Amino acid sequence: MKPFPEAPQGRPATTSWVPAVLRPRFTWRYVACALAIGYVLYSFVASRHLLAHPLPQYSGPHAVGAIDIEASAASPRLVDPARFKSTNENAFELRTVLFTLYYPASKGQHVIKHHHDWISKPVSVTAAGYAKFAHIGNFFTNALFTGAIKLLVGNIKIPAGVDLPLLGDKGVALDSSSSSTSSESSGILPGDNDEAEKILLERTGHSTREGYPVIVFSHGDASSRTDYTHYAGELASRGYVVAVLEHRDGSSPGPIIQEAGRADETRLTFRESELQSADGRDLKKDDYKKAQLDFRQAEIEEAVHVLKRINGGDGADVFAANPRREGASLHDWAGRLDTDSMVVAGHSFGATCAMQVLKGGPSEERPFRGAIILDPGKSSGRLNDDIDVPILVVHSNSWSKKRSMFYGRTHFDTVRDIVAGNNDRGYASWFLTSLGTSHPSVTDAPLLEPFLLSVTTGAEIDVYEALRQYVHVSNDFLKFLADGEKRNLLAEPVEFPEYEKSRGFGKWKPGQGDDDSKEKGGEWSDWRKYWQMHVSAA
Repeated sequence: MKPFPEAPQGRPATTSWVPAVLRPRFTWRYVACALAIGYVLYSFVASRHLLAHPLPQYSGPHAVGAIDIEASAASPRLVDPARFKSTNENAFELRTVLFTLYYPASKGQHVIKHHHDWISKPVSVTAAGYAKFAHIGNFFTNALFTGAIKLLVGNIKIPAGVDLPLLGDKGVALDSSSSSTSSESSGILPGDNDEAEKILLERTGHSTREGYPVIVFSHGDASSRTDYTHYAGELASRGYVVAVLEHRDGSSPGPIIQEAGRADETRLTFRESELQSADGRDLKKDDYKKAQLDFRQAEIEEAVHVLKRINGGDGADVFAANPRREGASLHDWAGRLDTDSMVVAGHSFGATCAMQVLKGGPSEERPFRGAIILDPGKSSGRLNDDIDVPILVVHSNSWSKKRSMFYGRTHFDTVRDIVAGNNDRGYASWFLTSLGTSHPSVTDAPLLEPFLLSVTTGAEIDVYEALRQYVHVSNDFLKFLADGEKRNLLAEPVEFPEYEKSRGFGKWKPGQGDDDSKEKGGEWSDWRKYWQMHVSAA
C-alpha cells in the first residue's frame, strides 16, 4: 500500500490551466505594478486624466520668472576622494553648479521662451534614475518607467515664465515708456519712490537699498530641483529670489552636467556600494553621507559665488557662459540682490545639508543669517547643532508622528533640543509640526496627483492648504529676519512640548486662540488649527 493516495489521472490539477502571470508571488513589486495598472484603468473608465491637475498659478502679488543657470566652479576641486568601482573616476569632483532662479517679475510681461518642463528632458534619463533608485534598473524597467513618466507628467510645465525681466527694485512694474535709460535699467519709477518703497517693505520687510532677499534651497534625496517649484515660486511671487540647486551627489535621479569644452555628461544616481575609498576600501554609509553633504555644501558655496557675481555686475558674463542659454537680462540685476544676508533652506536630506552649512557661519562663502529646515533627514547623517542664526524647523505630521530612533535617541527629541538650545543662546528659533501633512507635502507631487499621494502617504490635509500653510509660515519667518517682528503663528507660545496625535486638524488648547474668522484675522487667520508648536521664541 502506498503511503499517499495517487492523484486522479482523468483531469489535471485545478490550477494547472491558469497562466503563470495570474498566479504570481505577491511581492511588493507585483503589488505596486498592479496598483499602477489598476489606477490607469480606473482613470480610463472614470474619464479622469492620469495626471489629475497641472501645477497651479502662484498666489502672490507678482508674476514669477525662472532662469536655469549652470556655471563653472570658480575653484574646481575634488571634494572627497571616493571613486566609482567600475571606472575609477572621481565621484565627488566639483566642476559646475546648476540651479534654477525663481524671482518676482512684472505681470503682463510677454513670455518669449517656452516654460520649463517639470520633468527635464530627456525623460529617459530621469526614468533610468528612478528605476535605479528602486533597485530594478535594466533595459525593460527603464523603458517602462520612461513610458509611465511620459504618460503621467511628461507634458507638465512649470508656470514661471522663462527669462522674464526682474521686477523693478521698488516692487512695481518697470516703466517701459520712460525715455530715461538709467530709470529703465534700475527699475525705478520716477516720482513713485515713496509709495513703491512702502510696498516692498510691507511684502518682504526689506528696503530697496538692500535689494531682494535671497534664499538658497537644497532638495531632498531621490529628488531634484524641479520637485519644489511651487514652494519656490510662491515665495518668489511674494518678493523673494529663490535659487533651487540640482545636486550632483548621487541623490538626484539623472542630472546632466554641461560644461564648456566637454561633451554633456549624464550622471545617474549612485549608492555607496558603487564607490570605494582612494585606497580601494568599500565605502561605509556614514562616510558616504558625509561625502555627499560636503559636496552639497561646496555646491551651495559655488551658487552663492555666482549670485554675488550677478549682483556685482557680472550678469552678462554669467549669461554668456551659461550652456543652458538662459539669463539674457541678468546684466540688469546688478545691485538688486541682498547677497550679504541670505537665507538657506532645504527639505529632508536638503534640510540636513542646510543645517550643516550653518556650522561656523555666517561667513563670506556662506552668508546665511537664517534657515528654513523642512523635515530634517532621519537617515542622512547627524544634524549639526553648531548654529548661530535664527532657524525655523517644520516637521510634517508624518515626520513627527513616527518616533524614529536617531543615534541613540528619538529623532523628534534631537531636533527639539537643537532648536531649544539655539533659543537659549539668543537666536530666535521655532520648531513646529504641520498637522495632516506627509513628508512630500511641501513638494509638487501632491499638487500633481492629490488622490494617489494621499492614498500612498497618508496625508489628510487638502494639498493646496498644506502648501499654503508652509508658504505663510516661511514668509512670516523671512519677515521676522528682516524686521524682528514675530507674526501670527510665530508669536504663539509653546502648547505642545511633545507631539500629540489629534483628530482632524487642530487639537485646540487654551492659549491657541479662539477666533479663526477671516473677517477679523486676514487671509490665513485659520492657521492655528493646522499646527502644533513645540519650541517657540515668543
